[in-house]
Amino acid sequence: MTNSKNSSTNSSQSNELYAIAETSGQQFCFEVNRYYDIDRLNAKEKDNITLDKVLLLKNKNSINIGKPYIKDAKIELEVVSHKRDKKIIVYKMRPKKKTRRKMGHRQELTRVMVKSISIGKSAPKSSSKKETVKKETKPKSEKSTN
Repeated sequence: MTNSKNSSTNSSQSNELYAIAETSGQQFCFEVNRYYDIDRLNAKEKDNITLDKVLLLKNKNSINIGKPYIKDAKIELEVVSHKRDKKIIVYKMRPKKKTRRKMGHRQELTRVMVKSISIGKSAPKSSSKKETVKKETKPKSEKSTN
């Protein structure tokens, strides 16, 4: 018989700080000092990457939920290596037509390590937001008076 009460308290102590972020069209639960394999990024090894699309951030005592993202929250990642996933065999066959197609696919991945998860105004506002200026246009009148 296993003691599930002790294992659940140990797992809750190890998960004191984590964040759910969106990258490569997927959502990942990031923890500090852990490796993750995500879709291939255009970065070299040892490069640092910052994720700004943080959906949820859990500290020891508080949980922050974004609408849809948390403002001023970021995750610092370091690119460890680029690799390829295991091969997946795709087999297509049309019955009674003697047509068969066998293909393989290996997904390109980037292994990253989470360096830090932070919330706060550590970056200047000008670099984090890109503001677009819209010019007001007056509606053209259909009839012109002479």
